[in-house]
Amino acid sequence: MSHGAHVAQPPAKPLMIFDGECGFCSLWIGRWEQMTGSAVDYLPAQVPDVQARFPEIPPERYGVVVHLVETDGHVYSAAEAVFRTMAHAPGHRWALRAYQFSPIFARTTELAYRLVASHRDFFSLVTRWLWGRHVERTTHAFAQWFFLRALGAIYLFAFLSLWGQIDGLIGHDGILPVDRLMSALGREYGAHGIGWDRFRLVPTLCWLSSSDASLHVQCAAGAVLAVALILDLAPILCLVLLWLLYLSLATVGREFLGYQWDNLLLETGFLAIVVTPLHLRPRPPRIEVLSRWAIWLPRLLLFKLMFSSGCVKLASGDPSWRSLTALSFHYQTQPLPTWLAWYANQCPMWFHKTSCALMFAIELLAPFLIFLPRRPRLLGCALLVFFQVLILLTGNYTFFNGLTLALCLFLVDDIGFRRILPRRFLAWSRARPEPTSTRWRGWHGGLTWAVAIAFVPLSLLQVVRSTGARPAWLSPIESVEGWLDPLRTISGYGLFAVMTTERREIVVEGSDDGVTFVPYEFPYKPGDVTGRLRFVAPHQPRLDWQMWFAALGSVRGQRWFVSFCARLLQGSPKVTALLGKNPFPIHPPRFLRAELYEYDFTEPAERRSSGAWWKRERIGEYLPRISLRELGM
Repeated sequence: MSHGAHVAQPPAKPLMIFDGECGFCSLWIGRWEQMTGSAVDYLPAQVPDVQARFPEIPPERYGVVVHLVETDGHVYSAAEAVFRTMAHAPGHRWALRAYQFSPIFARTTELAYRLVASHRDFFSLVTRWLWGRHVERTTHAFAQWFFLRALGAIYLFAFLSLWGQIDGLIGHDGILPVDRLMSALGREYGAHGIGWDRFRLVPTLCWLSSSDASLHVQCAAGAVLAVALILDLAPILCLVLLWLLYLSLATVGREFLGYQWDNLLLETGFLAIVVTPLHLRPRPPRIEVLSRWAIWLPRLLLFKLMFSSGCVKLASGDPSWRSLTALSFHYQTQPLPTWLAWYANQCPMWFHKTSCALMFAIELLAPFLIFLPRRPRLLGCALLVFFQVLILLTGNYTFFNGLTLALCLFLVDDIGFRRILPRRFLAWSRARPEPTSTRWRGWHGGLTWAVAIAFVPLSLLQVVRSTGARPAWLSPIESVEGWLDPLRTISGYGLFAVMTTERREIVVEGSDDGVTFVPYEFPYKPGDVTGRLRFVAPHQPRLDWQMWFAALGSVRGQRWFVSFCARLLQGSPKVTALLGKNPFPIHPPRFLRAELYEYDFTEPAERRSSGAWWKRERIGEYLPRISLRELGM
């Protein structure tokens, strides 16, 4: 609080006087000086002319508290001096207002200041534990630069992977033809008088054209724009168009593009717009005019993704998660395991339980480290990266792990990157002058705030929902969520809420005579028990994935599966191209059926003797024998 001092020779601008022999003070003065810029001057009390210049301040007070000398001659000290100094930093005037209008806040902060000031050595040690040698606010130029290129690579893989399958999945002769969908929706919306709102309800460019050529153009354009993003050519324009194109295809892809990582790519791609520099030509990393929200929005998405994944497992009440035995099933029951999953499955139960407990610790606790200072945040980053690498090694989850790792980049500031990057890269990154501004201006800053206003409450709703709670006060947010739901841009997450403890596989078989049936083979999902487990990611064989989901239930309600079988009976080359082996290359079969098997990993001795990765046992019939005539075709 002010000691009533008033100097006869006030400075030209506010002056903060501090104990220059105090290492703790010097650390935080550096941060305050960075925040206030040229608005405030800082001077150690040990400078010879300080005491002579301001004799009104008792000399013994210089080593106890900081002092702020204002231009009107008033002197403030301790916590009030700090708050008045911070009021000169953009966006930090709120603390001074709280101090002035709340006596409780003022007394509490003054007590806290005296506590810290009287135990400087201890709090200096705590500061170094939490921040290291740098407590100043750092920039995230490298995180931004690497993130955009990683996102461009993920978009490229996503579009190329889909492009090779799109004819068989949703083309005119595919399993779920888009042109039929758009015709049906056009008739329905026309009957209800729905005009331009159809683009919000079903946001897709296929309203303009739903031909196979249109689908190919969208995939090709997405691939080209992804390369442009990697090359840093007009990144904001690329990101907007990439988001629109992927949303367009994901909307009409229905079951085949309804996965959580499709939503995550759309959400990450949209948030990327607010962390992207405004330029047209490539340039190296530089300090950009990023608001704090532009850094925190990707971090909050990462928190939502990881914390929700842990919550849904506990909220589901699944006994295998609560008993920590889920991972004893996971490696062999996940959709597309790698060959390393076979080895992980052989580990003893104590290993699986320990791994499960560590998984919960990482998913439920590590995300909170995101909100802490640099060193705990880097620890959280290391834990999340380690976790994602383990998942990537044992399972093929397309570009999901890559997206999560890309979001982790925002947990590392430029100080951290400069410690690990090669000197040649650092020299190149500093080859051009860096702008001094630290805030977005104009429309881009407005966009950042608009996104934050929508993203934060909706993400809070989804995190709370993942815990199993349904508080009534979230109802207004749910109505907004319902309106934005078609855009798939602010989504909830949580894989494997209920662990699959048995692996069931559908074996589709064809026959010419209705007696002898020959199986179709898929390129990646288990079929032949001797088929080698493979690394597939970031490619996603979407038909293989849907077959895994179909095996979890009955054929009822699996409209796409019946359509798939019909296309096989018709001999559609676009659909058979999705398979690994077509036993009817010349003409299609007359009959088709689907058998259900239970698959298990072999034991080491079994694999040594037979070479098989799997063993299987028939459960029963999944789809009875059908023909085109029985399907009415």
